[in-house]
Amino acid sequence: MARVADEDERSYTELVRRFQGRVTNLISRVLNDRNGADDLAQETFVRVFVHRRNYRRGSKFSTWIFTIAANLAKNEIRRRVRRRNWFSLDAMTEVLHDSMGQLADPAEGREAGMEREQLQGEVGRAIATVPEKYRLALVLRDIEGLAYEEIAEVLGVPGGTVRSRINRARSMLKRKLQPLLRKQEKA
Repeated sequence: MARVADEDERSYTELVRRFQGRVTNLISRVLNDRNGADDLAQETFVRVFVHRRNYRRGSKFSTWIFTIAANLAKNEIRRRVRRRNWFSLDAMTEVLHDSMGQLADPAEGREAGMEREQLQGEVGRAIATVPEKYRLALVLRDIEGLAYEEIAEVLGVPGGTVRSRINRARSMLKRKLQPLLRKQEKA
């Protein structure tokens, strides 16, 4: 990032290559919209470049870029709420289908693959119903693997609040997925 701040174009290209997938994935899971995620990920990298001199050397870059991405995603959610265009289940299905293609095991039977796809769809829809402030903390922790301290920095809240939000999000998911869990136990 220090080289990017000094306007090294190759370093910027390398930064984009390394983080584009993770940034797009984070935004996609928060918005439940793959196309919107691609656009906001691109905007994230534009902002990284525009504000490259504001980056504090010695800080963890992933925390900084996830903060930018999370703020853009939260702003997009607010914009959509105002437009009354909240969740797009079609877009969610598309995102889950894309991730299924990446995770598919060729040795797995067609029926098992379809069951797994259905299960992921139900889990994805359940995640989509969790309120944004809890969902964002959950995605950063359980999907992106950030430490609690990093999440606190990204969200701008104390560590205890992060832990509380993640616990609440997990409780909400558990409640919403309880019928599915019972169904899996019976199978």
